[in-house]
Amino acid sequence: MESALASGLQGLLLGISHLELGQVVMILIGSLLLYLGIRKGFEPLLLLPIGFGAILVNIPLAGLMEQDGVLRFFYDTGVLTEIFPILIFVGIGAMTDFQPLMENPKIILLGAAGQFGIFLTLLLALALGFDKLEAVAIGIIGACDGPTSIYVTSKYAPHLLGAVSVAAYSYMSLVPLIQPPIMRLLTTDKEKKIVMGTVKQPVSKTTKILFPVVVTVVASIIAPLGTPLIGMVMLGNLMKESGVVERLKHASENEITNIVTLLLGLSIGATMEANKFLRVETMMVLILGLVAIGLDTVMGVLFGKLMCVLTGGKVNPLIGAAGISAFPMSARVVQAEGQKYNKKSHLLMHAMSANAGGQIGSVIAAAIMLSVLKGMGIV
Repeated sequence: MESALASGLQGLLLGISHLELGQVVMILIGSLLLYLGIRKGFEPLLLLPIGFGAILVNIPLAGLMEQDGVLRFFYDTGVLTEIFPILIFVGIGAMTDFQPLMENPKIILLGAAGQFGIFLTLLLALALGFDKLEAVAIGIIGACDGPTSIYVTSKYAPHLLGAVSVAAYSYMSLVPLIQPPIMRLLTTDKEKKIVMGTVKQPVSKTTKILFPVVVTVVASIIAPLGTPLIGMVMLGNLMKESGVVERLKHASENEITNIVTLLLGLSIGATMEANKFLRVETMMVLILGLVAIGLDTVMGVLFGKLMCVLTGGKVNPLIGAAGISAFPMSARVVQAEGQKYNKKSHLLMHAMSANAGGQIGSVIAAAIMLSVLKGMGIV
């Protein structure tokens, strides 16, 4: 009897005896992500399952990422096959309104300018010793587009998935803290006070329906490797604008996106095993991701200043900061910042145009980088 009791106690203590310092640290990091998601409201839909997944995968002897583990199943089925991020893109398209961009199409240039930080960070990552595929995965963090970051990283640098995903979604939630100081530094008081006129170019239903089809064809021809990304975003948008598949649109926005977000978050957390995550390169990824978002904001605002000059002072450079993919958060930041300097300035719709352009631009930027790598025989 005593022997059996001793064996039972030994079994209970087995997990504790195998608990390593790194696993304790990762459990604390997972708990921190839970705190940020629950208490601070930083992207809770993803940080909560990511944080809990990080805790689960670092429980000793649980075997959740072993061959028959449940988290391994989710990861292999949805992340390695790219199904999860692709389905998220359909939901994003169904929830995105591109009408402000269609009303003021020249603003798409700000969406393009807001991607230059990606390429600058890519060069910096290469200079720091990351290989080409890793550098692409790190650079794309600057787009502030979580699904694109996950898609590219899971496909070409899966060992960085945890670090890239945490960086992408954490920094996306911190856009209201990251962007305003850069916007203030790069613009004059006079530029900040510019009032932009109301855009009054009605968009027909036919135009709204044709837009996703035309963008898909043109973008896919320019950068074929981005077809799964841009195609799924535009499929979701086509379902929204056509008005004939309300059930599919509703499912894409809600049930499908919610389920996939949960499983995707757990799968990302499952990549955060202590022996893989607690490395110098993880800290470098986090730092470079912050640099990428900062550089994207800088380039967007600087291009906004150029447009201001070329239009004789009719464009408020602040809207250039919205040329990233954090939709519509970045547009709201621009509106709030503009209101601080001129209560008569209403920049939201103009910033929404740049923000929508940034969503398309981030996907095309990723596609272009991957197409270049394919041309070089790397992928």
